[in-house]
Amino acid sequence: QLQLVESGGGLVQPGGSLRLSCVAPMDSRYTLDDYVVGWFRQAPGKGREGVSCVSARGGGAYYVDFVKGRFTISRDNAKNTVFLQMNSLKPEDTGTYYCAAELLRSPHLPSLCVSPTGFGYWGQGTQVTVSS
Repeated sequence: QLQLVESGGGLVQPGGSLRLSCVAPMDSRYTLDDYVVGWFRQAPGKGREGVSCVSARGGGAYYVDFVKGRFTISRDNAKNTVFLQMNSLKPEDTGTYYCAAELLRSPHLPSLCVSPTGFGYWGQGTQVTVSS
């Protein structure tokens, strides 16, 4: 079964940056580039919401409106890793960030990325706190 491990969270001041990583262990027989990968977040007392998704094998990326121009999703296939670069962070970006993956052919990212229900594999989450 595909395993995902997130890291890179922490405490940052408003306007700062963080880079989150989502790794599928290299000793796994699973290649993360074969999967659609999404980043979701969950603030205290709220549901899990989509942030950004990237298609498999060189496909496109999607960003929800509230992170467009600030966050960038990317892959490093040599490291079996997907990154989420987060710039110009705001207090409302605070939450636990999860990466998720699913084997899907030709996904419609705008539909897939708004809900966690389309993904079957999840990491344990990494906490991001934006505060002065």
